[in-house]
Amino acid sequence: MRIQIGSPIPAGKLKIMTDKGPVDKTTEELFAGKRVALFAVPGAFTPTCHATHMPSIVAAARKFAEKGVDAVYCLSVNDVYVMGAWDKATGASQAGVTCLADGSAAFTRDLGLELDLTAYGMGLRSKRFAMVIDHGKVTHLEIEANAGEATCSRGDSLLSQI
Repeated sequence: MRIQIGSPIPAGKLKIMTDKGPVDKTTEELFAGKRVALFAVPGAFTPTCHATHMPSIVAAARKFAEKGVDAVYCLSVNDVYVMGAWDKATGASQAGVTCLADGSAAFTRDLGLELDLTAYGMGLRSKRFAMVIDHGKVTHLEIEANAGEATCSRGDSLLSQI
């Protein structure tokens, strides 16, 4: 079943890259007691994700705090090393965006937002989406109809909905 507005975020673990190496973070640590903007992309360094989607999140990141958002996360079904490299390449963490790695797609499957790109040689990925999570519950959700486009899930689009 796909997550929807009002649904709680499922329990699970994601990884972030730190200066000391990979670190596991539980969804409770990431979402409990916070208002969060979560963006998901099918893959770091892929054309739309790298050239359009992440730059839109980075550009809007500081404005989310002005609207009462405590954290901005970008999720992808990539390993933590790829997400660490993508963070450095895009300046995500410098702008206030934390890159979350869901390397095995476990969290993405629990959300019901997986995207099978096996036919394109990319395996199981995430649909492109954006959501607001308030104290562990989804309050806003936008899922792109076409994973190759970033329109309703762009940083400025979600920002305008808050």
